[in-house]
Amino acid sequence: MSTTFPTPEQLAAEQRKQAKYPEYRGVDSDYVHASEQGIDKFLDRKFGLRIHWGPYCMFNFRESWGLPNAGHERHAEYEKRALSWNPQKFNADEWMAMMKNGGVQFFSFTTKHHDGFSMYDTKTRIRRRMGHEGADRGRIVDSDLAYSIMETPFKRDVVRELVDAGRRHDLGIGLYYSHIDWLDMDFRCDQWNPHLDNGYTPQNDPDGYARMIARHREQLRELCANYGPLDVISLDMNLPDEKFGFTKDIIETVKMMRRLQPDALIRNRGIGAYGDHHTPERKLPSEKEAGAVHYDQLNLAKMGRPWKAIYPGSINFSYMSYDEYKPGEWIIDNLVDATAKGGTFQVGYGPAPDGTFHADVKNRFEYTGAWLRAYGEAIYATRPFDTYQEGRHVRYTKSKDGKSVYAIFLRWPSGHFVVESLKLAALAGKKVASVSLLGTDEKLKFKQDENGVSTDIPAWFRDEEKRPSRKGAVLKFTLA
Repeated sequence: MSTTFPTPEQLAAEQRKQAKYPEYRGVDSDYVHASEQGIDKFLDRKFGLRIHWGPYCMFNFRESWGLPNAGHERHAEYEKRALSWNPQKFNADEWMAMMKNGGVQFFSFTTKHHDGFSMYDTKTRIRRRMGHEGADRGRIVDSDLAYSIMETPFKRDVVRELVDAGRRHDLGIGLYYSHIDWLDMDFRCDQWNPHLDNGYTPQNDPDGYARMIARHREQLRELCANYGPLDVISLDMNLPDEKFGFTKDIIETVKMMRRLQPDALIRNRGIGAYGDHHTPERKLPSEKEAGAVHYDQLNLAKMGRPWKAIYPGSINFSYMSYDEYKPGEWIIDNLVDATAKGGTFQVGYGPAPDGTFHADVKNRFEYTGAWLRAYGEAIYATRPFDTYQEGRHVRYTKSKDGKSVYAIFLRWPSGHFVVESLKLAALAGKKVASVSLLGTDEKLKFKQDENGVSTDIPAWFRDEEKRPSRKGAVLKFTLA
């Protein structure tokens, strides 16, 4: 990397990016967002897995969210069990094989959630924590802990193993990091903190504030410097700015991250315009919000920056022993809808305490993998078509070079598909050279007029057993 940062070339690229993505504007003149190559790669990888895994998997918590309402006894139990955790069945290559089988192209993993437990070999130390037992109950006490997986009997850097395995399996790599920390009492300032201290300010505890900024920055430096090139860095939550003035410090931290990871897209949570992408959660943006009716500038002006929707594939993002898993059809419906709207879809699952995924998770990836092996050409590395959908069950995408358009049928028009042709008005005005049925060698007969394209469907396709997939179908229109 050049010692001059940003370079003139990077600054010129930043002007192009800010013209394209309105929400990139307003940053300092010496800051650049993720490289155009990094953004393009992000837009190509349409299907991802969000993995939440930490001590909370032993408690049936919704990630760390069981802690704010827990008493001292529960906190003491949580911290003791965290440091005795020993997930002996964890195997990073098995996780990657499951993803590849499911058609997943990237993953994001929680390096540290709000509970403050690090899933990697951090060298930082927590100097103050809350006492929960005996005379220390309810008092801030001295500490000398990393509070990490390396202090457990397991003693393995989970992040290192996942990153290395991801590269072996050619998967995009994302690391999640929470700004807030509920164990380190130097962080006792966020509104969700179970030990929130409304009297804590940089003025009345300058040493604590300095340690908070230093440890926060150093942990992000470790993740950006020690694990090779990353594709995504998912920051989460935010620290209060009104009385802390945190923004000025985190901007310096983000600039450091950018120097270390010029291609990685950083999530915008807690950093505003300095972020590269945002993540609608537990929902997909509407067609109007995505601006996918007419793509190009309208879409970008509405969304403001690249996006991916993240959605738990069960009740919550982390493991629960009594979970309920959404069907594979639900994953495909959301993946197709997000892709047609110009985004990316990331389903969330959490491994069990022993390091294995539930059989239902593997089953869902069997389903998605089979569908994507037949129809993935219409998903991966595509861009939105001029028209987002036709009717309730047809979505459109196009190839990056614009030479192919894909009509993705989430359902057939009726339970028993008996008509011999489909009329696709969305292709009116586009000169079609040929029509094929993805997943087969079938070239289809078609007619085109001012109203659209009528496509003949072979009689054998009425038999679900003979189709490439039992869910819908994809027609490929090659344009003249």
